[in-house]
Amino acid sequence: MQKLIFIVDDNDSNLTMAASALDKDYKVLTMPSAIKMLSLLEKKQPDMILLDIEMPEMTGFEAIVKLKENPNWKNIPVVFLTGHEDESIQLQAKELGALGVIHKPVKLAVLLDYVNKNI
Repeated sequence: MQKLIFIVDDNDSNLTMAASALDKDYKVLTMPSAIKMLSLLEKKQPDMILLDIEMPEMTGFEAIVKLKENPNWKNIPVVFLTGHEDESIQLQAKELGALGVIHKPVKLAVLLDYVNKNI
């Protein structure tokens, strides 16, 4: 059975690019907001979440806090996606329980390597 990955980003082109890179080996569901992701988690549990940090309504950092508070979701691996190179982002991501950070624009080889090693 294929592993399920949620990709959460408010930018359609980022969703399309990441999904096309992963959909050969994984089942991929894309969504434009963390609020939609949290709603979908009530029905489906992914094996990994790729989560944009900067989104309207709820940031990726706010979303991971909600994930980690829920006993059913706290062990789902989360990898953040961001356009920022700031080291404080990586530190905050780790402190919040993320596996790590992938920088945008996402290099497909880096994305595939990160997912394959951590799922």
